[in-house]
Amino acid sequence: MRDAHEPNELFIEDEQIIEPVGFRFGLKRRSFVQLVATGLMIAAAPLTSTAQQRRRGGGGDGPRNVWARIHVGKDGLVTVFVGKVEVGQGSRAELTQAAAEELHVPADRIQLVMSDTALVPNDGLTAGSGTTPRTVPSVRAAAASARTALLEFAATRWGVEPASLEIHEAKIIHAATKRTITFAELTQGDELQKAFEQAAPGNDKLTAVADWKVLGTATPRPNARDLVTGAHDYPSDIKRPGMMYGKVLRPPSYGAKLISLDPEPTKAMKDVVVVRDGSFIGVVAPTTFLAEQALAVLAKNAKWETAPHPSSKELYDYLGKHANIPENRFNAELDAAKHKLRATYHAAYVQHAPMETRASVAEWSDGKLTVWAGTQNPFGIQNELMSAFRLGNDRVRVIVPDTGGGFGGKHTREASVEAARLAQSAGKPVLLKWTREEEFTWAYFRPAALIEVEASLDDSGKLTSWYFVNVNSGGSAINTPYRAGKAATPSVNSQPPLAHGSYRGLAATANNFAREAFMDELAAAAGADPLEFRLAHLEPGRLRDVLEAAAKHFKWSERVKRKDPTLGVGLACGTEKGSYVAACVEVFIDRAAKKIVPRHVCQAYECGAIINPGNLRSQVEGAIIMGLGPALREEMRFENGVMRNAAFSEYAVPRFKDVPELDIHLLNRPDLPSAGAGETPIIAVAPAIANAVFHATGQRLREMPLRLAETKSS
Repeated sequence: MRDAHEPNELFIEDEQIIEPVGFRFGLKRRSFVQLVATGLMIAAAPLTSTAQQRRRGGGGDGPRNVWARIHVGKDGLVTVFVGKVEVGQGSRAELTQAAAEELHVPADRIQLVMSDTALVPNDGLTAGSGTTPRTVPSVRAAAASARTALLEFAATRWGVEPASLEIHEAKIIHAATKRTITFAELTQGDELQKAFEQAAPGNDKLTAVADWKVLGTATPRPNARDLVTGAHDYPSDIKRPGMMYGKVLRPPSYGAKLISLDPEPTKAMKDVVVVRDGSFIGVVAPTTFLAEQALAVLAKNAKWETAPHPSSKELYDYLGKHANIPENRFNAELDAAKHKLRATYHAAYVQHAPMETRASVAEWSDGKLTVWAGTQNPFGIQNELMSAFRLGNDRVRVIVPDTGGGFGGKHTREASVEAARLAQSAGKPVLLKWTREEEFTWAYFRPAALIEVEASLDDSGKLTSWYFVNVNSGGSAINTPYRAGKAATPSVNSQPPLAHGSYRGLAATANNFAREAFMDELAAAAGADPLEFRLAHLEPGRLRDVLEAAAKHFKWSERVKRKDPTLGVGLACGTEKGSYVAACVEVFIDRAAKKIVPRHVCQAYECGAIINPGNLRSQVEGAIIMGLGPALREEMRFENGVMRNAAFSEYAVPRFKDVPELDIHLLNRPDLPSAGAGETPIIAVAPAIANAVFHATGQRLREMPLRLAETKSS
């Protein structure tokens, strides 16, 4: 088993960083036999080696016929099967709406089965704002084909043309003869099932946006009542007969190697099972309390050799020294410029901090493994379990209940593989739930960033060159949307001291912060208003539209003229994954408390045709609030390989008292395809705050989290 923080191969899909756990249990490594997935409701074709590798990347195979996606039950209810995961982003509601819209039935007639690898098609990783632009159209296409099959089936029975029929409230109606037949009546026998099996999704006309009746409405989440009342079982709530509780021995610091271990005192504890397989060591007990006691005894009798590890105080020097940063090639433009500016920006490591930590329940039965997991990557977990235990895909089932948050932080599979290994030795189901300290220490982080920017302006204040290099955090949203003359925007790797991976917006949070803060610096050099400077460098289009909308509703032109050393206004905009955002912010400079206090955020957002305005507003508001944390307070602090703030008491995520007045404006574009909204709304708030601080104080803040100069820690 590899160390969780060793470098390893990355599988990247849509710029989502996914690190395979790489567990291989047992003394021998051998290839497992490829087995064909069987069963009527399995959407995937037999797995080839190529297909298995593609699944690791998160792309998904999708359904091959309508029956793999949609069933009509004997009671007339429609069941829709999707491989996506609900982690609070609202996909359960939107996917339900998608099916209901094309089947011409109310949303409450749809039952959604999500993320059960034995039942659903592989729709890929739930990440990258991909559900809306990819899975929603796939569900709509299957539902439209199902609608056509239902109409043709009824038309054949009645001897009429399908075009003469319509669907209303799960009934097919022939207006001319006033005949009706329900979905339930059509399911008698197996003829409808055969029709669905023969129908391939994608060839039937979808409902035009202008004719939407279910899509485009604020449909609530179907299981909202269960979530509010506590009736819903999250992954960490799953109970199985005879279930036991597991804990895993972790190193005391990053890079530490186990020198010796005396397991006998732990083995002597009543009802405790000690599991050791290579470097994997854990305990299983009938209660969490006893498991914690056993782990403490185990840790007391373990000796480790620590390894050197850089601290967070030297992070950016470390990243720079371990990267090959290309030089700016635009010397001619710099030499001829009226103004040339250069600045360096930093973004710290931050945690996803979901309400529910990693949790998995693993159960073995007759050589088959079932895992209930909190993950954004069910088929990725299935593949890792198949590899770790050398099982065919028909012998591993992964079920993902609606999960308590992810934010890009639950792509990897370590908790599930660990739970499965513990359960294998215990001979009973095992729940493994990471502690908050484990989540803050051994989960991956949003990548830290070192960003160098240099640009030149001519006599008229126009950009003539743009050099922007990101070190370590990646290329998401790295290209400038502005007219910038000659431009280069390389992204280069470093040797990250912490395991990093996907995060809400990934590198777009750092790249947009640096670009938009630097655009304000350029505006000041040109003697221009920050809004007017941006507009002068933007072509007409969607980004310009949201920027103008936010500025109008915020009354930017009036408020920017006010000079008050305790109040500042700033703005920023950006685009990522097919959607567009602009934010205007007012901050209060609390000099007594030495704090930056956002008081008002006006944000305009556009992501094409709006599928669910209520859910979209929640996404935008949630992204803004989440973005306040890394902007103002959140950062991982580590020294000598030990995380120094691995608890909510030390790692301050935004609280209710931190929420400013939110003024959200959603720009609906029914003429455009719908894009995902889980990430882009987060990228404008931090640079807007930084620019507002400059407006009030004259200080340029170039590092997240933002701190006033006199309070910046060493």
